[in-house]
Amino acid sequence: MNLRRQLLTFACTPLVFYAVSARAQSSGDNSTSLSAVVSEAEKNYPTIRVSQEELNASAARLALARTAYLPRMDSVAQFNRGTRNNVFGALLPQAVIPSMSGPVIGTNNSGSVWGSATGLLVNWQPFDFGLRHANVAAAESARDKARATGQRTELEVTAGSADAYLTELAALSTRTAAAAAVESWETLKTSIHALVAAQLRPGADESRIEAERAAALNQLALADEAIEVSRATMARFAPQLGPKAPSPGPLQTDLPDLAALDASFAPSQNPAVAEQEAAVKQNAAQLHAIERSWVPQFNLEGAGYARGTGAEMNGQRLSGANGLAPNTGNYAAGVNITFSFLDFASIHAHQLEQAANLRAAKATEDLTVRALQEQFSQALAAVKAAKTIAENTPVQVKAAQTALDQATARYKAGLAPIDDLAQAQRLLVQAQIDDSVARLNVWRAFLRLQFVRGDLRPFLDQAGR
Repeated sequence: MNLRRQLLTFACTPLVFYAVSARAQSSGDNSTSLSAVVSEAEKNYPTIRVSQEELNASAARLALARTAYLPRMDSVAQFNRGTRNNVFGALLPQAVIPSMSGPVIGTNNSGSVWGSATGLLVNWQPFDFGLRHANVAAAESARDKARATGQRTELEVTAGSADAYLTELAALSTRTAAAAAVESWETLKTSIHALVAAQLRPGADESRIEAERAAALNQLALADEAIEVSRATMARFAPQLGPKAPSPGPLQTDLPDLAALDASFAPSQNPAVAEQEAAVKQNAAQLHAIERSWVPQFNLEGAGYARGTGAEMNGQRLSGANGLAPNTGNYAAGVNITFSFLDFASIHAHQLEQAANLRAAKATEDLTVRALQEQFSQALAAVKAAKTIAENTPVQVKAAQTALDQATARYKAGLAPIDDLAQAQRLLVQAQIDDSVARLNVWRAFLRLQFVRGDLRPFLDQAGR
């Protein structure tokens, strides 16, 4: 009777142990929720902060581009002492020889005098044929691109942290099932040992069960490794939460509501597409700015200035500090028109380069849309397949349990070899592992689907219910 009770008990042990372990995992105090992990990743993950600072920098560049509409105001003041010799003649433009004004005095005198000057120049460009507007539009598109990049980064980080959470939860579930398998093989080994000791079964049966138990221990070790690896990944997203195990909540007991799953897809809702659209607009605005570069430059200019000198018209020097203070003033106003005729070749080459960049940006946008459409179709198929599997795994576990009960009875009666019993036990263990992760795979497929859509709120709302 004792041997019979042991043989009947080992068949039910995996499910009992699995249920007890699952309750211990879910009720533990040292656990964290999915919402806590996602919230921590959104607040403190470095790439999100990088994207935010890049957005701040692009906003500052936009403000800088708009300052081009403002007038320019320059002032200068100088004091010097130098000789007053002047000659007739022209100098080519250069930045070495100081300029000289005044009449030629006909002498070469080394005596020096004080000189001073102060002035204010106001320069404003009333129109520029759309160049400044194009530059501002390019800066606005760059800001929009930075904002879309930030949204894409936030989406990726949120999805990555949620996926890491699900991965660790799946590893814990696999580990629970693997531990239950080891316990089952231990119970079976004890039962077989008793039969072998009573010379009711050959010793080879016990060796076979020992080999199966060793394989189960290896599977348990791999499950432990998977837990540590997934925990390290989750710590990358939420290091402030510490090494806390995930709290399953509805993720291991329920399935997401997929009854009203929408099979339509709008790629424009994904931040990756918005990012590429902004890149196209930015390149188009830059091309427009280049096209407006080869035009005349009109500048309204007004100047007021004064100078002082310690020299007379005949070249005589004034005594003391004469010349240190400006005492002769002037003002001027007018229009300054400039046009660089020979810049056409370089501007045309730059225009060809930017046109190629614009075509490349449009092609990249089209490629992004096609890739998202492909990913959505794949994710939709994965959701449907995962849901079907999750509905079938309980049937698989129940059938494997029945097969194990029958194999146990046949083995006890001497009607079946140990191979049949071991095979039935392995099928039950695999069915339990498949069932433990099947529901999580539905959640992961649902997460992937919403990631491609560009909106994780439906997943987060259902996962946290």
